[in-house]
Amino acid sequence: MGLKCGIVGLPNVGKSTLFNAISSAKAEAANFPFCTIEPNVGVVTVPDNRLQVLESLVNPQKVVPTVIEFVDIAGLVKGASRGEGLGNKFLANIREVDAIIHVIRCFEDPNVVHVAGSVDPVFDKEVIDTELQLKDLESVDKKILRLEKVAKSGDAKARKAMESLQKFREALKAGQNARAVDADEDDLEAIRDIHLLTIKPVLYVANVDEESIQTGNKHVDQLKMEVGKEHAEVIMLCAALEAQIAEFDDEEEKQMFLGEYGLEESGLNRLIGAAYKLLNLITYFTAGVQEVRAWTIRKGWKAPAAAGVIHTDFEKGFIKAEVIKLKDYEQFKTEAICRENGKIAVEGKEYVVCDGDIMHFRFNV
Repeated sequence: MGLKCGIVGLPNVGKSTLFNAISSAKAEAANFPFCTIEPNVGVVTVPDNRLQVLESLVNPQKVVPTVIEFVDIAGLVKGASRGEGLGNKFLANIREVDAIIHVIRCFEDPNVVHVAGSVDPVFDKEVIDTELQLKDLESVDKKILRLEKVAKSGDAKARKAMESLQKFREALKAGQNARAVDADEDDLEAIRDIHLLTIKPVLYVANVDEESIQTGNKHVDQLKMEVGKEHAEVIMLCAALEAQIAEFDDEEEKQMFLGEYGLEESGLNRLIGAAYKLLNLITYFTAGVQEVRAWTIRKGWKAPAAAGVIHTDFEKGFIKAEVIKLKDYEQFKTEAICRENGKIAVEGKEYVVCDGDIMHFRFNV
């Protein structure tokens, strides 16, 4: 399954600088609003040291990591929900992503104009939240109008959907995001077809200057206090520093550069790790002489669904899965020796795949 994250934020907060740093695609980074007119898409490989371990054991012809897709979506301004600025395009693009990476400016720089005139991370967050909430409120109201007559006629399903929609409507009118609503499966089913923007999981990125990368600053503190109300996570990074890190081809030189700033890994790696956690994703592997490959699935998926990520026929005709734990593969070195020592488990349709499993599927269509 592919993972797509939309990078959003007000103009001049560092969205395109961050995008350029983490992607091979190059968006235009300029000191004026709307420098990103069309959504730029960059595919980035997900770092996973377990792939290198398997490569050393299997010696395959190729190694295929899993990937994450970043979409740099055009900035928006107050009034976007009414179509001002590039609002309509922004709102359409954001519907297509799995998660939102909300970049918020937490640095002072007189040479980079702020769209509101001053650096205020709470204000920046509220502007985008409000525009998305207003658009969601519009979507909810439209569906309520469609269902009213049916519900009044006594249709039980329509009445239940109306109750759910009213729950979301009240929250949105109160300035809350849809994801903050205590919703059950029936509530979520009622809004599934209207694709609410604020139901999407969000990760906040505090874009700081180099001096604040370790300790943070007052702007980061303000943002964390505000974000804490919705139990969301804040990742702190410096987009300008990430741009420099991206210039290194040699991994050893990159690590030395990171060490100079007291960092163990790049902001990109931390961002990807946080996105996987946010979306409840894990990785399993297939390993053979032709290729070693990583596959992304949801935590809690059973073996047939995991097999379906490779090919739908694998899920339809699933018979069984042979599973090796990575620690056992490392200990015994080969699949054959793992089998001899009883370290290959044969699992059926109810097996819940674990992060790091090495799997071989048997199927018949």
